[in-house]
Amino acid sequence: MSLVARRRPDAVFLMGPTASGKTALAVELTRRFPLAVVSVDSALVYRGMDIGTAKPDAATRDLAPHALVDIRDPEESYSAAEFRRDALAAMDAARAAGRVPLLVGGTGLYFSALQRGLSALPQADPALRARLATEAAADGWGVLHRRLARLDPAAATRIHRNDPQRIQRALEVIELTGRSLSAQQGQVRDRPPWRLLKLALLPERAVLHQRIAERFQAMVGAGLLDEVRMLQQRPGLSGDSPSMRAVGYRQAWEHLHGATTHAAFVERGIHATRQLAKRQCTWLRGEVDALPLAGDGSTAVRRLAGFLGQPGSA
Repeated sequence: MSLVARRRPDAVFLMGPTASGKTALAVELTRRFPLAVVSVDSALVYRGMDIGTAKPDAATRDLAPHALVDIRDPEESYSAAEFRRDALAAMDAARAAGRVPLLVGGTGLYFSALQRGLSALPQADPALRARLATEAAADGWGVLHRRLARLDPAAATRIHRNDPQRIQRALEVIELTGRSLSAQQGQVRDRPPWRLLKLALLPERAVLHQRIAERFQAMVGAGLLDEVRMLQQRPGLSGDSPSMRAVGYRQAWEHLHGATTHAAFVERGIHATRQLAKRQCTWLRGEVDALPLAGDGSTAVRRLAGFLGQPGSA
């Protein structure tokens, strides 16, 4: 490796689908190495959303403090650009403290924003957004998602048909620029000069599915519905708020409005979480320079020790 490459600051990505064991492994790695955890999770940013996000508890965060957790109220939005700004600041703070930033999560859009920068996309157009929202109210977001599939198949594959904010934004970009969102997201503005180790937790499908079912049942038992009842009392929050599109919360919100039975709510919550994990695994397999981890974390310890040039234990 060249001297120039060695001078680049180190950073570690620990990526994985929901319920893959990222938090437990991150805590173990911070015990062994001088790391500082930065959360890369679009739901953990929200205060008051603890049970349904499997947010690390206070004891865990005492052992391994997590940056970018509980930094927004659930009524607020949080963009990839805001995440990138905040994550870069957290990484700088970690290095200033003599630690290597360990970025942990499963939000592919956020990881992409960090690795590849952000395209110079057009600003939001309120009139165009209002027209698209009116069309969706009349025809349904599924119709607009099918339109997006014709105009930008790659974006439609990434964006779920029940994600109106991102469907709207993708169609808005097409109408404003005449070009697809996917094509323009490939136009990188800058790339931070890190020496990067990328680790990807990829459990076997059957194991992951079982973990998801057990964890969702545990969330329900721990009071997920009560948590959502409390959230519904917030005057600025609705079922269409970005925070409430998180898996589990959407299904709980609908159930509490009488749309489903309790059994159906649980079934839909587990199914939605498994679908999210499937999309995350598909994205991770596209990260060809990531080192896959399927075991108990010993491989991660060895890889990280070699990357940092340090022994594998504290």
